[in-house]
Amino acid sequence: MDAQVISAGRVHPGPGRECTLLIVEDDELVRRALQRVLRRARCRILEAAGAEAALEILEREPVQAVVSDHRMPGMSGIELLRRVKERWPRVQRVLLTGQADSAAIEEAVNRSEISRFIWKPWDDAHLLITVRSAVDQFWTIEENDRLTGELAARNAELERMNRELDARLVARQVALVRAAEEWRACFDALGDPVVIVKGGGCEVVRANAAFARAAGVAVNELPGLRCAGHAFGALPCPSRCRVATGGAEAVHDDRTWLVRSFPFTGEDAAFVVVMKDVTEEREVTQRLFQAEKMSAIGQLAGGVAHEINNPLGGILAFAQLMSREDRPPADLENLKLIQDAAMRAKRIVESLLRFSRRPRGEEKGPVELAQVADDALFLLRPQMKDGGVEVVRDYRPVTALGNANQLQQIFVNLAVNAIQAMNGAGRLTVAAGPGAAPGRVRVSIADTGPGVRPEIAKRIFEPFFTTKPEGKGTGLGLSICYQIAEDHGGSIRVEPSPEGGACFVVDLPAAQPKH
Repeated sequence: MDAQVISAGRVHPGPGRECTLLIVEDDELVRRALQRVLRRARCRILEAAGAEAALEILEREPVQAVVSDHRMPGMSGIELLRRVKERWPRVQRVLLTGQADSAAIEEAVNRSEISRFIWKPWDDAHLLITVRSAVDQFWTIEENDRLTGELAARNAELERMNRELDARLVARQVALVRAAEEWRACFDALGDPVVIVKGGGCEVVRANAAFARAAGVAVNELPGLRCAGHAFGALPCPSRCRVATGGAEAVHDDRTWLVRSFPFTGEDAAFVVVMKDVTEEREVTQRLFQAEKMSAIGQLAGGVAHEINNPLGGILAFAQLMSREDRPPADLENLKLIQDAAMRAKRIVESLLRFSRRPRGEEKGPVELAQVADDALFLLRPQMKDGGVEVVRDYRPVTALGNANQLQQIFVNLAVNAIQAMNGAGRLTVAAGPGAAPGRVRVSIADTGPGVRPEIAKRIFEPFFTTKPEGKGTGLGLSICYQIAEDHGGSIRVEPSPEGGACFVVDLPAAQPKH
């Protein structure tokens, strides 16, 4: 039958659980007496006449308490309950013994850990209370074991969850560290100075490596850095030029900076400042304006030269007609001077027109380099009229495949640079001959000026790079020469001159001989 509550305030098996008692007694009359009393405990009662029979029942039946007599043939009750303790430790053990068996009680306590005894002859109420207490103890131990198991399972689950949480936390920390490193790497990879400032823009919160380099401090010294003299090293202090997103320009140490600021959320009223050095951009813009102006002047000069060409032709024609008439020798000599001057002016105009004319790319053919070089030198005679520049020609008959007008532009630019480098006094050597490789020809223009320093030689062909004072050059001449040489399938380079100056060498493809 199902076990039920057997006393108020005690642990009971609860609905659906069966309570079973095992009575071990060799005297049948005693067993019946015990059974009669213990029925009131409302438990299923099993009987065994000896210890061996009791052990067999325990092997196959679930039992909550064992009530055993002490003195039995064969195995004693103390030995039986000891074995029960060893094999079924939850099963509660009750020993029936006489009051005179004090030694048996001591042995039962020491060997079998029995704490419940029933004295013979027993009192029914005491017997019932003792058995009920033993059953309650069984269910208490079982409930404690169940709760302990649940607690262990909960603790294991909690430990597992803690391990997972720790793993997630570590993974999140690693991800945050990686994200911070990636952000810092991207931040420092920016070429323009970027800084987060507070205190009106005078104190650095964080900045990138470009800002540290320009400010002249180590990266680890940036936090808390304050401006000195309204500047951070080579950078202007943002407090002087804090503007909206559009930005404003600030000039510091002859450099022009475009400064843009962006509000940064926070209690310290910080903001992000991006600085960009626009000095070269502004110079390039100015040089482009200058180049456009020079182009317009060149077109104007070409137009003026074209207009001058017609009256020069008339002067030359009339002078030739007058020289055919019968005139005094002095007049004929004067007419000869007029013709020479007109021819010289006509040649200058023709060279100027040829130089200013924009050629078409397809206008390429055999070009006598010596002739083109001489035409360029003739065009520059006014710059050498004082006689301070000695021109040395070293020509060998070579023919290049190219455009005479464009090649003349290269030679004129190189010769002008050489004359200016020598300040109008020195030796200008122009040579033309075969190139170093078969099918190549070369022209070299050398001077006795100061030469080109190695650090400048790397940049001289860059557009708008010039070492001349402002207003003296646009920085486009050599870059145009470089482009023309490239368009011709050739190259241009600078070498040290044997005479101590600079030597520019133009290498070009040779024209194929006609069959």
